[in-house]
Order: sequence, then structure tokens, then C-alpha cells
Amino acid sequence: MSEQKTSIGVIGSGSWATAMIKMLTDNPKDKQVNWWVRKQEDIDYIKSYQHNPSYLSAVEIKLPESSLFIDAKKVIQESDIIILNTPAAYLENALADVTVEDMQGKIIVSAIKGIIPSLKEIVGEYLVDRYSVSVDDVIVVGGPCHAEEVSLEKLSYLTFASKNTANAAFVAQFFQTHYIKTVISNDATGVEYGAVLKNIYALAGGICHGLGYGDNFQAVLISNAIREMEYFVDAIAPQDREINNSGYLGDLLVTAYSQFSRNRTFGTMIGKGYSVKSAQLEMNMVAEGYFASDCIQDIINRHHLQMPICNTVYDILYKNKSAVLAVKELADKLS
Repeated sequence: MSEQKTSIGVIGSGSWATAMIKMLTDNPKDKQVNWWVRKQEDIDYIKSYQHNPSYLSAVEIKLPESSLFIDAKKVIQESDIIILNTPAAYLENALADVTVEDMQGKIIVSAIKGIIPSLKEIVGEYLVDRYSVSVDDVIVVGGPCHAEEVSLEKLSYLTFASKNTANAAFVAQFFQTHYIKTVISNDATGVEYGAVLKNIYALAGGICHGLGYGDNFQAVLISNAIREMEYFVDAIAPQDREINNSGYLGDLLVTAYSQFSRNRTFGTMIGKGYSVKSAQLEMNMVAEGYFASDCIQDIINRHHLQMPICNTVYDILYKNKSAVLAVKELADKLS
């Protein structure tokens, strides 16, 4: 770590990245914030008007012009802490020019709640495998925390999880504001897989909502989902954990029920009869649960796990199974 002012680089310029920029700049600790924005026209707009034209456009961007970059490699080279905040499917492209050497000596934070589709790896595994980042230097950020509520400064909680909890606490201090509280966890793998799975379960909830199922059924679905999540993470990454903590159950609940949940919205469209392609075209943001469903299904098959909710979502999205029939069959397996 640098002995000078801590420098934090954010890779990504969507709604969640924009919300994190707000948190970092509202936080009073002395720091340098560097922001990689994918499009030059967005950089030019932010410099002129101090707002992101594409996402959370009401949020004031309180960064000097010198903090905005079109080159992700330069942001990483000039930062001590790297916050990765792109859709999982776009991460490899965003880091295309970044080398193993560029990542050395950095704390790398994944704020990505998805799996890299081409590799079927969570981001923590990808960082270790591709960039030789030490597991002690990898931190995962979990919820429950929607970007839209951050923009409104509604009280929210973030979970920072790492094998090295001292690193997690060090990073967390830069996000604390009057509307953000932080929780520290030593379960990086569990929190990261939980964040992936909750998007699939929110999709399931949306599908059921689109089909006309009510709140009573939704409650049964989500109570089964948290048990399914616990079963999965205990099988993949066994350790002591309390699945009812906010980093698991809390994140699941907000994603399954919130009006801001893009995964629930995507699922609702599928339940109402949209094709996957039509739903994707209509939404302006990526629903991570769609890509996650395929990746998680591969893990389920390899480990011979019994995951009826995940199986149902996969069958609807990737096998073109009738949502009406699939959910009816699922309902007989819930308790």
C-alpha cells in the first residue's frame, strides 16, 4: 500500500458504480478517487454537468476532471484499492489490457454480483487464477443495497467480506457515510456465491409474479430459496456462517421484493410471456441472474446438487420450458 494518500480506483460506470462513487465522495476520509468510465462522451458530459448521463443521472458527481479516465489500465496502475464494478459478462473486456504486474500489491474489491460466463467463475476465483492476486487481497462487497436507494441517501448496509478481515475493514471505512453502515465478514466465497444466487431467486420470484402468483406463494418460494442457498454454499465453500445475516438473507430479500430489482423485473417479463431476447432488449441494464443461471447450473451438475428453484429458472430461460408448467411442478417440491 502507498504511504501517501490512499488512492481508490473504480472500474465501471453503471448505476452501482455511480452509487459507489457517491459513497466514496460523500465519505469524509482523505483519499484520491479515480474513475474509469467506458464511453468518452459520458466522460465529457460528466466533466461539463457533474452527472452521469446514463445511470443515476440525479446524483451529483463530486470529482475533479482529472479523476475521470477512459483507460482502465491507468486507473489500476495509479490506485491502491481497485473496485471492480462492471457487469460480470463485461469484466474480461474491461480488463483486457491489464497485466498480472498491474494487479500486484493492490487490494482488489469485487462489487460484481455475477459469474463470468465464459469461465463460469466467480470474480474472486478469476482474480486469483488470472491475475495471481492473493486471496488475502480479495474483498467481496455484498448487500442488501440498491443503487437507487443510495442515490436517495436512504439508510443502507454493505457487507465487506474477505479471508483477511483487516483488509475488509480498511476498505469499508472509505464507504461509511450517514446513510451507509458497513458489516465485516470472513466469508468471501459464501457472500459472493450468495450474491449470485439471490439474483436467480429474484428471477424466480419475478417469473411467479408475472404468472399471477401472490404474496403467500412468494413467501414460501423465498423461504425455500434461503435454504437452497445455504445448502449450495455449504457444499461449495464449507465454513461456519449464519445464513440469516444481512449479507445473505438480507440481500436475497431486497433483490426478491424491491421495485428496484432488475432481476425481479426481468423475471416478471418472462412470466408475462416475453422471450428472453425481448426482455433483454427492453431493459436498459443487465440482469445478472440470466447469465448466472447457466453458470450455476453447470456447478450444480458437476457437484450433483439438488437445487429445484435454480433448476426451474434454468429450464425456463435456457430450455424454453413453459413457465406455467415449470412453476407448477416447482410448487409441488416446496415446503
